[in-house]
Amino acid sequence: MTCSDAHLRMILRRTKRVAVVGVSTNPVRPSYYVARYLSLKGFTVIPVNPGHAGKMLFGSRIKASLTDIDSPVDMVDIFRKSEAVPAIVDEALSACPDLQTIWMQIGVQHPEAAARAEARGIDVVMNRCPKIEYQRLFGELRMGGFNTGIISSKL
Repeated sequence: MTCSDAHLRMILRRTKRVAVVGVSTNPVRPSYYVARYLSLKGFTVIPVNPGHAGKMLFGSRIKASLTDIDSPVDMVDIFRKSEAVPAIVDEALSACPDLQTIWMQIGVQHPEAAARAEARGIDVVMNRCPKIEYQRLFGELRMGGFNTGIISSKL
């Protein structure tokens, strides 16, 4: 389940539509700014959070669950605790016939659920962030781990 840089690059290049499970509407939460970043990079982000279902986020209506999505999903990005992963993976496997990748955020891992997805031919990434990996692999991170485009000693 270790992913090489080449494999991560391939996943990020082929992915067009990402369901972000556990997305927050609070702009200071990691799930919000990761989903926002992905949408700004051209990914179609499908927000999933039953507590905010029906609200709009990044031009899409928030869905209560993966089963409520009526369009193809390439990747499910999980922003939930590890113990919630098995149910999310099972739902993704049944509700998303075009699914190619299950991505578990930093701190999120579940080897048994990952093995079930991999047995169905789905790529699994655990304990990583697609925003960080995108920036790292496509040259957006610079020294210090950020790229503001504005670095100056002038006040």
